[in-house]
Amino acid sequence: MALSATLPPLQLDRSRHAAPQVFDKLREFIVSLDLTPGTVLSRTDLAEAFGLSQTPIRDALIRLSEEGLVDIYPQNATVVSRIDIKAARQAQFLRRSIELEIVHQLASRSDPLLISRLQSHIDVQRANRGADQYPQFIAADRAFHRDMHEAAGVNALWELAQRYSGHVDRLRRLHLPESGKAERVIDDHQRLVDAIAAQDPARAQDVLRQHLSGTLNQIDEICRNYPDYVLVGQKVPG
Repeated sequence: MALSATLPPLQLDRSRHAAPQVFDKLREFIVSLDLTPGTVLSRTDLAEAFGLSQTPIRDALIRLSEEGLVDIYPQNATVVSRIDIKAARQAQFLRRSIELEIVHQLASRSDPLLISRLQSHIDVQRANRGADQYPQFIAADRAFHRDMHEAAGVNALWELAQRYSGHVDRLRRLHLPESGKAERVIDDHQRLVDAIAAQDPARAQDVLRQHLSGTLNQIDEICRNYPDYVLVGQKVPG
């Protein structure tokens, strides 16, 4: 089966450079597990699917390799990487360190407009908890945390954390279908908004610590359920 047949429709904005768009779309497909670990990514197939030459495809794959989301074997193949647990833990450490400071700052002042925006994202998540609505649920989750970065004036740190988040984001996607997981995410977000609105920095930090630990606390179970998707030890070429 051609790779293009396994992917959602691939449309690019022809007024923009192609390689960054290909990178964004392939990254989205990998993080959402539309492209599962071990999937072979043929430059020829991708060029045909996107209607491009192989040059922007190559550039996009190199960027994905830099994020550890694909493994490139010269003169052989490019494949979607397994989920590197060590890399996921480090990415989570970075994100937790940043967001603990963010919520402390946000809860130290009054910002009704921020509270309203965060609440609107929670409302979207409540309306999109079903298995066929995960993309909308995850998009609202990302918007919730991105808006906190924006309100704290550290947008660049959001972009930094995203460059390292591919492995842990895939773990979250595997964990999301667990019974009650979506509801726990919503509850955590609501408690966090309530703590920020109450201007209680210590409580906001406590809620965030618990919120960001949920998936990593279940790593052993995720590895048992998806042994072909994860790489527990140090990545070894070949």
